[in-house]
Amino acid sequence: MPLLLFAGFRSLIDALHARLAEEGHPGVRPAHGFAMQAIGVRGASASDIGRRLGVSKQAAGKTVDRLVALGYAERADDPADARRKLIRLTPHGLDALARSAAVFDELRAEWARVLGPGRLDDIEAALRTVTPPESFRLDAAGWLGGGA
Repeated sequence: MPLLLFAGFRSLIDALHARLAEEGHPGVRPAHGFAMQAIGVRGASASDIGRRLGVSKQAAGKTVDRLVALGYAERADDPADARRKLIRLTPHGLDALARSAAVFDELRAEWARVLGPGRLDDIEAALRTVTPPESFRLDAAGWLGGGA
């Protein structure tokens, strides 16, 4: 069962990234997408990003460095704390997030078509029941973290 769950997750993520590449975002990797979600539309510090992803500040910083290099994020002074830098998404990063959401909606609709909408809803509800909220850590070594 764990391999089937992971295979489902992986098939969604791989399909998403193939579509993003077609739509002008060929450099985005799974770790980047999760980091952009952790940054959010309001921005976040490297410590906040690390905490949200379940990784160290240093690991988050490496991913942020890559997002900055690719033009998806930028560092800015935090108006509330001069000692702190905020990581913010650029318009290119916001576009990648918006496209990701649209593609996920399409992929979910395809799964609903194949499985039946009620069955997909049942699967999601069952997984919510057995998955505690604190388990949503995205620090799977290797595949998710690869290629900072």
